Amino acid sequence: MIEQATAHRLAGDWAAACAAARVDIAFAPAEIAARHGAGAAAALLDDLRHLAPDLLRWHLPRYVRGGHTRLVPGRTVLLARYGPSAERPSGPVLRVTTPGRSAGPQRLVLHCALSGVQELLGETGPRVHDWTSARHLWDARHTAALRERCGGSRDRAPFCRADGTPLAPDRLPTADPGSGDPAARTEWITRLHEQGALEAAFAAAGIGLDPAPPATRSWNRVDPESLLRGCPLNLARLAPELRQLSRERGSRRFQIPRTYGAAILLELSGPGPSGTLRARLAAPGRIAAVPHVPEALWQRLPDLDLVRTGQLAPARLHPLVAGALFPGLEAACGAAGPPGPKAPEPVSVRCRGAWHQVAWADGGLRMPHAEEEQRRERALGGAATGCFAVQQGWTPASGRPPKALRAQWADLFRRAEHGDTPGVRALLDAGVDPHVRDGAGRTLLHALYLLDHEELLPRLLAAGADLEATDTSGRTPLFTAASEGGSRTLVEALIAAGARIDTVDPSGMSLAHVIRLRRRDDLVLLRDRVRTEHPGLGDDRWEARARVSETRAKRTATDEDTHR
Repeated sequence: MIEQATAHRLAGDWAAACAAARVDIAFAPAEIAARHGAGAAAALLDDLRHLAPDLLRWHLPRYVRGGHTRLVPGRTVLLARYGPSAERPSGPVLRVTTPGRSAGPQRLVLHCALSGVQELLGETGPRVHDWTSARHLWDARHTAALRERCGGSRDRAPFCRADGTPLAPDRLPTADPGSGDPAARTEWITRLHEQGALEAAFAAAGIGLDPAPPATRSWNRVDPESLLRGCPLNLARLAPELRQLSRERGSRRFQIPRTYGAAILLELSGPGPSGTLRARLAAPGRIAAVPHVPEALWQRLPDLDLVRTGQLAPARLHPLVAGALFPGLEAACGAAGPPGPKAPEPVSVRCRGAWHQVAWADGGLRMPHAEEEQRRERALGGAATGCFAVQQGWTPASGRPPKALRAQWADLFRRAEHGDTPGVRALLDAGVDPHVRDGAGRTLLHALYLLDHEELLPRLLAAGADLEATDTSGRTPLFTAASEGGSRTLVEALIAAGARIDTVDPSGMSLAHVIRLRRRDDLVLLRDRVRTEHPGLGDDRWEARARVSETRAKRTATDEDTHR
């Protein structure tokens, strides 16, 4: 993705760059010129030519839990405003939206329109992230600013040498180094924070801290030290970022939400943005109208934390990120980004008192036992052990293969999760079993809604993949595609391949129900076909829920139109 998007961007084809980065475009630049004038259209096109959509995707907020790294759903990120006044925009806003569902296709949508913008700009909650002052996160002309925004110096990022080598602990400052070396000062403040010297850390960053717990009647008590120490604040840069926000928005109070019971309230006192800055904890309900600080402006860069702790090599970063953070790093990775998947290596398994090697080959898990011996073992039944247990336990979701094999399994499905069709294809070429299932019992057919089905579906069918295989929720690949946002062409391809349309999940939900509940207007013909060919299919309560959902959606749409 990075290589292809970069090539298109450098060639001046911003639309192709977006397509390579799986970003859908929801506007036509010609319409912007007609509606908002040539000046706004020219500024927009200039930004689009320098938009790095792969870098934008890299920096977007993600869920990192349970082995998943999906984009946080339902978020709007404001990128640029086009109007006569940056402070009071009257023109369109360039913005990107993340998927509506965390489990859905990880595609982004790029918008540029005036409709709804004023509501977005007034939004104080976490749904909207304002990156208009953070062009280093998406604009290729400004990526070099990342090092400074992380608290770095002219020649290096904090905690690292210029080439990205992490500094040894004895090379870090043990006293305040002063303001002459921003990277060293960031290291000093960050270490104070991580060691629990909270008031000293905030003071060194130019922020007064009131460490008292928030005033609240809630039973959910908050430990200020634990909350503040565990928050990955970029303390060294927090004050300048807040002062800039104050100048742009005219607000003197901002919040960083942390838990249901507490948020960090930051207040400027005195005249102008240069006034004294203080921090304290507050109950979220009491400061609901206070604008949020965009996460990208207050949080330490995860990439830099991973590099400095030795969990990630600089060469595995996005090339624009690596080049910005580490000016002394040799440009060995070019525009290609992190490497693709490695061919799965053989794994050692304890079998009958000896160590055997099992490995992927020709679409299956191969082991040093003759086919006749394997047939005999299967015929005997009973509890399998050693190589046979691994072979039998790999495909079912309930199996427990060795740790190394689980890592290979996780890599395959993580690539599928993020739409890495070339990576999945490479692993299949290396011999990975096309019938493999993930922890929820889903096959690669279930994951096709995330991938290029035109390339992979014929291959999986040729390998004997089961169109009616059900996951642990009792859902088939077709049901999953309809439910999780798979394209209409994928749904049609599965049906053309022979997938049944009379499937019903264990809760009694039919395809017709899920199409209506998910408001899949593109699948209305399929819904009608299911109803015609299989009348009364499924549990009627889902039909009732669908009617309620549609009524609420219409009411919400009417309220929004009235508001506008």
